[in-house]
Amino acid sequence: MPSTLMKRILVIDDEEWLREMVRQALQQKGYEVIEAEDGVAGVEKARRELPDLVLCDVNMEKMDGYLTLSALRQEPSAAAVPFILMTGSADNAGMRQGMELGADDYLPKPFTLDALYAAVETRLKKAQVVRQEAEKKLTDLRNSISLMLPHELRTPLNGILAYGEILATGAESLPASEIAEMGQTIHDSGKQLERLIENFLIFAQIELLGTDAQKIGALRLNQTDSPARLIEERARKQARAANRLEDLGLNLADLPMPISEEYLAKIVDELVQNAFKFSERGSAVRVALSDGPNGVALSVADRGRGFSTEHITRIGAYMQFDRKMQEQQGLGLGLVIAKRLAELHGGTLTIQSERGTATTVTLKLPKVVAT
Repeated sequence: MPSTLMKRILVIDDEEWLREMVRQALQQKGYEVIEAEDGVAGVEKARRELPDLVLCDVNMEKMDGYLTLSALRQEPSAAAVPFILMTGSADNAGMRQGMELGADDYLPKPFTLDALYAAVETRLKKAQVVRQEAEKKLTDLRNSISLMLPHELRTPLNGILAYGEILATGAESLPASEIAEMGQTIHDSGKQLERLIENFLIFAQIELLGTDAQKIGALRLNQTDSPARLIEERARKQARAANRLEDLGLNLADLPMPISEEYLAKIVDELVQNAFKFSERGSAVRVALSDGPNGVALSVADRGRGFSTEHITRIGAYMQFDRKMQEQQGLGLGLVIAKRLAELHGGTLTIQSERGTATTVTLKLPKVVAT
């Protein structure tokens, strides 16, 4: 049985003879073929039949190929289906319009059977690779969660349960100072647990989002027009939490950034919190936002212990730096979340560090294009 036998292809064209020709050619290769005589019928059949690939003519009367493509990209069940436009006038403007709407390829008319087979096989193979990569990411995510999450959640939970039991069973025999100390420990453990869960959920969310090209495209349409105020507020919040407001230095040019306020706030929180966590009281933590030839740069610099080259290259999910030595609890996801968010927005996150001296983490994002 050919490997292509179970692949289902939807052919949308208002010319019956062309549909017949394409159907016979693809059936000879073992594909199952569905036909639709116009865009309206094609969208309905795609929604109902869920094909593995769509071949669609551009010039049709009821609904042309561009409108058909746009309609399918709005359908959650069919949005990721590979889509090839067939056209007798593949000019640059038309090709650009199709690509902007989410077309995967163009097949100029008239085409040979070899060109048809090559276009179909290339798109199906690419779709298979994308699916395999997504499945691998999900498998890695499940494995990481099953190995690390129970331990990381149990640590603060143990403190909450232990001190909660003492207070529930013997509070009347304890001095007020010890009760207050236990209450503070329970509160701190609860906040730690809250951050663990929040980071886990955000990491899972962005890993899944990273497998969907349509969602990535939509994500990159967001922007923060005046980020300086937000960056200052989040940086000061982290400085106050570390009781080091006097160590914070700010130099912020108010430049628009192609990222939502929510995700920008998350990146600032993680980078500034790490800077205070891994540096000593009295040493400066500098946060800067500046313009550059290749984009907008947000940098956070500290005079702490720094990272080794090995640590920098090993930034990964559910991993911490010098865990046994530092005894810093947490999923170790802060830098990873910031790095993945940078990549999803078309940017980078880099670390420059001298062991035992200083560290600068820099987020670079493309400039916002004026409209």
